[in-house]
Amino acid sequence: MGDTPEYSQDSSELSPAQRLEAPNTRLIDASIATINDMETLRACIAYENQHQQRVPILRQLEKRAIELRSQDDDD
Repeated sequence: MGDTPEYSQDSSELSPAQRLEAPNTRLIDASIATINDMETLRACIAYENQHQQRVPILRQLEKRAIELRSQDDDD
């Protein structure tokens, strides 16, 4: 599993489409939870706004933004 190209990517290398178009909500939740920088988060928000505009996904992204900002404040 770990040696196949589809599983060898670092989570920061996932595109917004790969993060937000996962086949089930658990994978989307995990993809959002592993966003560790605002640049990636902004790209995901832009992607979601441009494509599906799912309110629950946008709320999760907003929550993750708050978490990232609070981590920046702690540093």
